[in-house]
Amino acid sequence: MSIDAKFESSPAFFEAKYQESADPWDFSHSAYELGRYDAIIRAISHRRYRRAFEPGCSIGVLTERLAAHCDAVDAIDFSPTAVEQAQARCVHLPHVEVYCAALPDGMPTNDFDLLVLSEIGYYFTPQVWQRISSTLVDFIPQGATVIAAHWLGHSQDHCILGDEVHEILLAHPKLRVEHTERSQNMRLDRLVRL
Repeated sequence: MSIDAKFESSPAFFEAKYQESADPWDFSHSAYELGRYDAIIRAISHRRYRRAFEPGCSIGVLTERLAAHCDAVDAIDFSPTAVEQAQARCVHLPHVEVYCAALPDGMPTNDFDLLVLSEIGYYFTPQVWQRISSTLVDFIPQGATVIAAHWLGHSQDHCILGDEVHEILLAHPKLRVEHTERSQNMRLDRLVRL
């Protein structure tokens, strides 16, 4: 099995990471991660959202911040250990639900008007990412916001690069770019569902 195929759908890899370290990617303290969260919040702060969906929420650092801008937040991760941490982090937020699930089956049945795709797309092959992202985009209503934010570096456990994640999203005919920003390390696109 190639390393790319291994990471495409390997909850065991992520669960092992969270069992080895409570915060394996330093989401709580890394200057890069905190800067990414700040950029995401700036990009969505122009309006209030009824319900957000954040797949791949990890330990819930961004989830907690999203809650201030949304009437409800649904967040998922397929690592039970990460989900437990995210639930504990957000326990004081009754309008946030975090549960253990994977895409595409773990999509909430609730209608959401904010989709947050942050540091998740490059764990899929291009074909799988195109299929999953299309399913998500087709599910959301007209006028909904999609935020995509991904690291632009290369990692052994990524199947595709951050730019390719975004280009696949931007190719969807029902999405239009409203805002884009790029730094040396990160790309962020805010899109609207047509």
